[in-house]
Amino acid sequence: MATNTPLLKVNQVGIRFGGLKAVAGLNMELYKGDLVGLIGPNGAGKTTFFNLLTGVYVPTKGSISLNGERLNNVPPYKINRKGISRTFQNIRLFRELSVLDNVKVAYHSLAKHGFISSILRLPSHFSGEKEMEEKAMECLKVFNLDLYKDEKAKNLPYGQQRRLEIARALAANPKLLLLDEPAAGMNPLETQELMNLISLIREKFGLTVLLIEHDMPLVMGVCERIYVLDHGQLIAQGTPEDIRNNPKVIEAYLGEEVSSC
Repeated sequence: MATNTPLLKVNQVGIRFGGLKAVAGLNMELYKGDLVGLIGPNGAGKTTFFNLLTGVYVPTKGSISLNGERLNNVPPYKINRKGISRTFQNIRLFRELSVLDNVKVAYHSLAKHGFISSILRLPSHFSGEKEMEEKAMECLKVFNLDLYKDEKAKNLPYGQQRRLEIARALAANPKLLLLDEPAAGMNPLETQELMNLISLIREKFGLTVLLIEHDMPLVMGVCERIYVLDHGQLIAQGTPEDIRNNPKVIEAYLGEEVSSC
């Protein structure tokens, strides 16, 4: 599914916190339709890297580009509008809002009607709200969450909360979807369903997906390429087979677990 021009280009990106190099000289290219994994031991810099991609942190060196447009120093809300959405290690839903409203929140960032039309209750406000609700319901159906549209997010089982967070990220109409440990806390059945879901939404919406995950069967089963970080540095990249047999990766991270993947 890849094209010759990278959707995301990361060139020698690094960031320091005091004297600590959290990420050092990282290069990465993602192409439209890629499904790529980012793995490494705890503290390797994976979530820090996601924070760099989404503008939470500004790189101390290097550059990040989306569709050829430099993202350094661009604030997170603008990066989201340009086409990067993410989920988080710890689920961040609006717990007291309904399932439907959690997804509609993402559509509001793309709303065509403005603040004035909402205050004055103009026809454009109502037509815009109706359109957002219809789109939100379509999104919920993809994740089999439409039957729970009126339920408070906090009342959903854990696995469904994970799915709702992905649905909300998808509702922002991203080009690149970042998933930070989406299988964390899931049982084996939920993890298998998640693998199928990630592949489905990549195909259905033409997305590029980059995921951080510690569940090796999931990573090896769903990702086409994998990058491996250790102490903020890229130590390997390649196909799941390449990574499975890479001595540096086995020593730094996979260990004996690699034989079961």
